[in-house]
Amino acid sequence: MRAFSETTTQLLLQLSDGKFHSGQQLAQDLGISRTAVWKHIQKLDSLGVEVTAVSGRGYRLAAPLELLDKSKIQSYLQANYPGIQIPMEILSSITSTNAYLLGALDKPTGSVCLAEMQTAGKGRLGRRWVSPYGANVYLSMLWRFANIERVGGLSLAVGVAVVRALRKVGFPPLHLKWPNDILWQARKLGGILVEASVESQGQCTVVVGIGLNLYLNKGASSEIDQPWVDAKTLLCGAVPSRNRIVAELIGQMTKLLSDYESQGLSTWLEEWRRWNCILGEKVIVIQGDQQFEAVAEDIADNGQLQLKLPNGNRYMLTAGDVKLRLQG
Repeated sequence: MRAFSETTTQLLLQLSDGKFHSGQQLAQDLGISRTAVWKHIQKLDSLGVEVTAVSGRGYRLAAPLELLDKSKIQSYLQANYPGIQIPMEILSSITSTNAYLLGALDKPTGSVCLAEMQTAGKGRLGRRWVSPYGANVYLSMLWRFANIERVGGLSLAVGVAVVRALRKVGFPPLHLKWPNDILWQARKLGGILVEASVESQGQCTVVVGIGLNLYLNKGASSEIDQPWVDAKTLLCGAVPSRNRIVAELIGQMTKLLSDYESQGLSTWLEEWRRWNCILGEKVIVIQGDQQFEAVAEDIADNGQLQLKLPNGNRYMLTAGDVKLRLQG
């Protein structure tokens, strides 16, 4: 599915060098009127691609644009993860990469779907994941497990894999919040969504989705209802190649999922504890209309969060229809 018409796409490519381009020159290059150029600029802006207009200088993108490129991603993979070959689709626009793979369960294990934008990106608990065009990472991977019982705690292990990937490309130390958030200084940088389709005899197909904020303009960020951060901010503008980040995520995810059924969460827990920001802290648990306070004590081998209630009792919390907030 294409996000833009062919003319709008060509305009975007013209602007992708980050330089100013006059409306007259763009019109001449594209074979359209200057009024049509302005209309295509408006189309880009409506889909989250911020374009700056300066009188006498023309138009340029407000942030760098690096479109996803399968050959570049595969080149990075071959250099850093030799032997990993995965089926990969890169789509211009899709409702949700997770939903796409969940609707294509006949695809082989390891299949990856990437998109330049999502029109109905999915977060946990039915939340919308803000997904402007060409700005961030929207990645989903499909994997089959013989036993659904071995899938417990997978989102925690994926969090570790994401942190490993980002550290390799130059990100500073990050934090993990149970069960699926990647944070920097208490602000959300990314999220993980694990969805499963259970088949006969306990077999299941899992789709792991990763959303990562690289560049969020004011229009897109105004739709987010929690503290957030993007890579541009925390790296002071020196964001690594988007294709390299994707390749690292795919490489780390493939290694994780290849071993997870035999190893489970236990081999990832020590590292999860190292990066976590929740253990030993007071939290607020929200389940539907109910909420209560507790102290987060530890993580069980199946991924459950052990809480200590104000009365001293222990309570095991399973990820699901639960929101968890750090007090303060």
